[in-house]
Amino acid sequence: VTVKPWDAITEMDEHNRPIHTFQVCHVMEPNQNNWLRSNWIFREAAQKVYVEMRFTLRDCNSIPWVSGTCKETFNLFYMESDEAHGMKFKPAQYTKIDTIAADESFTQMDLGDRILKLNTEVREVGPVNKKGFYLAFQDIGACIALVSVRVYYKKCPFTFRNLATFPDTIPRVDSSSLVEVRGACVKNAEERDPPKLYCGADGDWLVPLGRCVCSMGYEEVDGSCIACRPGFYKAFAGNIKCSKCPPHSYSYDDGSQLCYCEKGYFRAEKDPPTMACTRPPSPPRNVVFNINETSLFLEWSPPSDTGGRKDLTYNVLCKKCGADQQQCELCGGELRFVPRPQGLINASVTVLDFTAHANYTFEIESQNGVSDMSSFPRPVAAITISTDQGGVSLVGMVQKDWASQNSIALSWQDAEPPSLPVLEYEIKYYEKEHEELSYSSTRTKVPSVIVTGLKPSTAYMFHIRARTPTGFSSYSHKFEFSTGDEGKFSNMAVDQGHVLVIITAAVGGSTLLVILTLFFLITGRTKCIFSGSSDSSTVPFPGIKTYIDPDTYEDPTQAVHEFAKEIDPCRIRIERVIGAGEFGEVCSGRLRIPGKREIPVAIKTLKGGYVDRQRRDFLREASIMGQFDHPNIIRLEGVVTKSRPVMIVVEYMENGSLDSFLRKHDGHFTVIQLVGMLRGIASGMKYLSDMGYVHRDLAARNILVNSNLVCKVSDFGLSRVLEDDPEAAYTTTGGKIPIRWTAPEAIAYRKFSSASDAWSYGIVMWEVMSYGERPYWEMSNQDVILSIEEGYRLPAPMGCPVALHQLMLHCWQKERNHRPKFTDIVSFLDKLIRNPSILITLPESPGDVPDYPMFISIGDWLDSIKMSQYKNNFVAAGFTTLDSVTSMTIEDVRQIGVTLIGHQRRIVSSIQTLRLQLLQAHEKGFHV
Repeated sequence: VTVKPWDAITEMDEHNRPIHTFQVCHVMEPNQNNWLRSNWIFREAAQKVYVEMRFTLRDCNSIPWVSGTCKETFNLFYMESDEAHGMKFKPAQYTKIDTIAADESFTQMDLGDRILKLNTEVREVGPVNKKGFYLAFQDIGACIALVSVRVYYKKCPFTFRNLATFPDTIPRVDSSSLVEVRGACVKNAEERDPPKLYCGADGDWLVPLGRCVCSMGYEEVDGSCIACRPGFYKAFAGNIKCSKCPPHSYSYDDGSQLCYCEKGYFRAEKDPPTMACTRPPSPPRNVVFNINETSLFLEWSPPSDTGGRKDLTYNVLCKKCGADQQQCELCGGELRFVPRPQGLINASVTVLDFTAHANYTFEIESQNGVSDMSSFPRPVAAITISTDQGGVSLVGMVQKDWASQNSIALSWQDAEPPSLPVLEYEIKYYEKEHEELSYSSTRTKVPSVIVTGLKPSTAYMFHIRARTPTGFSSYSHKFEFSTGDEGKFSNMAVDQGHVLVIITAAVGGSTLLVILTLFFLITGRTKCIFSGSSDSSTVPFPGIKTYIDPDTYEDPTQAVHEFAKEIDPCRIRIERVIGAGEFGEVCSGRLRIPGKREIPVAIKTLKGGYVDRQRRDFLREASIMGQFDHPNIIRLEGVVTKSRPVMIVVEYMENGSLDSFLRKHDGHFTVIQLVGMLRGIASGMKYLSDMGYVHRDLAARNILVNSNLVCKVSDFGLSRVLEDDPEAAYTTTGGKIPIRWTAPEAIAYRKFSSASDAWSYGIVMWEVMSYGERPYWEMSNQDVILSIEEGYRLPAPMGCPVALHQLMLHCWQKERNHRPKFTDIVSFLDKLIRNPSILITLPESPGDVPDYPMFISIGDWLDSIKMSQYKNNFVAAGFTTLDSVTSMTIEDVRQIGVTLIGHQRRIVSSIQTLRLQLLQAHEKGFHV
C-alpha cells in the first residue's frame, strides 16, 4: 500500500472569499491510504485536548461506477513527542483516536448549486503527557475536503469570588474528579474562612467555599475593599460597611480603624471604638444634710451633665476648720463614712464619729470612666456644716391655723432663740397612708406656710427644719393634720415609740394572718391542681419550688397580688415609648426604690377602654413572672393595678430582642460568645423545667439581651387555645405563633411539655448560629409541617460547628422522649465552653446545593433529602456507611432499585456534595 498525501487547494466560498482546504478524492482506485499530518503542536498546560474538525464529504451514491471502492469516513490519529520530528512520518507510530463520519454529505447537484454541507465533529485526546503532539488524518477512499481543524483545551478562567481571586486552572482528565483551588484575598482583605473553588472538567467553577472579608478600615464595594472615607471608620474585619464616627469624635484620613476624640472628650480604655467620646461630669447639685447627735447624712442630686456616660460615681472629701475659716485641714481617720468616702454609687453618704462644736466642709466630686484623663481641675460641690446644731431642731410646736378641702395653713415658733439667723424653713409632707413612699416639700422664709394642692379629707404628715448660714438643722417632730375637717384636726406630735409598738404589733398580726390564709389557699388549690386538665402547665415537684398556674385561682387578681409587688406610680418615671404590644404601649423609664438609686425599667401599659377580660389576661403574665427568680429569666419589678394606666414593670434589657440584635450584629461574635448566649438560655429553661413550667413560645424574638450580652427568657403570656388554621397553629395573648418553632406533637395533639420546649430550643440554636435568619426561610407553614413529617431537618448554618448542629438534630427527634433534657443541654454546652477545640467548623456548603447533616447514618442522610423510602434498598445492596455511598454512580443507584429519573438525579447530586464534605472532614481529622 502506498502512502499518499492530501492535496492543498485554495477555492472560493459562497461569499467569494478564499479558503484553504486539504482534499482527497481517489474514489475510483481501491485500497487507498492517503495521509495528512499536522505540524508539531505544543501542549502547554493541557492534560486533555479537544480537536474540532470542519469538513465536507461527498455521498458515494452520487458518484457513478465506484461501487465497492468509495468510502464515507476517515480516521483521526495522534502521536505524542517531546520535540518536532521534522519531515519524518511513520504511520505505525500513531495511535488511532476515532473513525470520523459525516452527518451530512453533498451530491453532484449540490456542487452545481454551490451548496457544500459542512460537518463539525469534536473528539477528545488525552491524557497528553509529553511536551507536544502531532495529529494525522487517514483517508481510505472517501471524497473529502478538510476545511479547518481547531485544537484547544479547556480551563477554569481567572475569576473573583467572595473577595478572593482564583487563577486560571486546568481541569483533571478524569471528568468525575474536581480540582480544588485555594483563592487569594483581594487587596485590603483577609481570610475569614479559607476561600476555595473547585474546577470542573468542562472549565466551570463549582462549589464556592469560605470567604474573605475586608480588613479594618475598609468596606466592600463592588467586589473590592475600599478605604473608609474621612469622617467614617471600621474597627472590625468583616463584610460590614464603614460607620460614621460616633459623637464627639473624628477621622481625617482614609482607611481609619477608629475615630479620635475631640478636645475635652475622651474614650476609656475599655470603651469599644463604637462608643461616643465622653467627658467628665459636672459637679453634683443641691447638696443637703441632716444631722443629729450621732450621725450626719449628706444627700445630693446627680450632676446636670453626666458627660454622656453611665458609670457615674462620687467622692467625698472632708475638711475640718477652726474658728478661722481660712485655716482648714483634711479630716483624719476619726470620721467614718458609710458605706465609704470614695467610689459612691448612690448620691448619699452617712458620716459618723464627728466632733461637736466644729465646722466641717465637705467637697463632693462627680467622676466617671474618663475623669482621670482630663487635665482640667475637677469642679466640686461644697457644703460647710457646724456641729453646734447637732441633734437640735430649731422648730418648736407646729399648729394648724385653718384647713380647706385642698389646703392647710400652718405656723410655728422657733424652739429656742437661734445663735445664727434662720435663712429659710423647709416643710416636708406626705400622705399618712403612703408612709413616705412619695413626699413633697416647699420652702418659706417666715415661720408660716399655706400648703396647697392636697386631697380632700386626707391625713397628711408634716415635719419642718430650718436653714442657717451653717446649714440645715434637724427635722422637727412629725405632725399630723387633715384636710376638709375643721372640727377634728389634731396638732399633736406622733410619739415615735408608740408608733413603733403599734406598727410592730400590726405587722406581726398581719404576717400570721397571711400565713394562715396561704395555708388554706394552697391546701384548697392543690386539689384543683390534681383534678384539672392534663394539659396544665402546673406539674408539682417534691422538694423544690413549684410553679402555680394563676388560672387555678377562683379570683385571678388574687394571684397578681400574691406573686407581684404593687408599685406606687409616683416612683415610676416614663421616658420614651420603645414599642407596642397587644395590650398597649411598651415604654422605657426609671423606677425609684426607697433607699436605693433609680434603676432603668421597661414598662408595659394597658391601653384605655379595656374590658375585665383584657385586664385579667394582661396581668396574668405578671402572675407567672413573679414566681421566677433566676439570672436568665426576665425579672419582674412589680405592677401598678390601683391606678391608671395599669402597668407591668420589668427590668430593662438594653439590647432588646435576641433575633433583631443578632441581625444587627451579623458576624460580630465568636462561636464561644454565641455558645455562651445559648448556655444562658438553656440555664433559664432548665430552671423553668425544674419548676414544672412549660414555656410553649420559646423563640429568639422572646429572648431579651442586656448590655452584658446576658440572655433572658421572657414572654410568659401564652394561651392554651389552639386554632385549626394551619398558618396560625395556635393563638396566644401576644398574637399568633408560627408553626416553625413548635414541636410536631404540640401542633398535632396539643401535647406541650418540656420536650416540646426542647424542640423549640433547637430552633433557637439555629437562629443564633445563623444570626437571626428566619427558620425554614420562605417556606409556607404547611410545607414546613409536611417536610418535618417526611424527616427533613434544618441544615447547619454557615460556619456552625458540627457539635452544635448535632445537638440541634438531637432536639428535633420525632420521638419526644428521645430529646435531651435541659439539664443535659446545659451540661453539654458547659463542656463545649471548657473545651473549645471541639467547636471545629465544617466547610461552607455549595452555593446552590443543599447542605446535609454530617456524621450521621445512611438513614438520616436519606431522610434529609426526602428519599427515606430507599433505606432498605441501600442496606440490602451493602451500602451501610457514608464513605461507601460516595463512590456510587448513577448506574449503581439504578441497580439498587431507584427507577424514577428525578429521584436518581436528587440522590446522585447529594452524593457529590457528600463526597466533598467527607473529603474536607477527613482533612480536618474527623472519621465517619
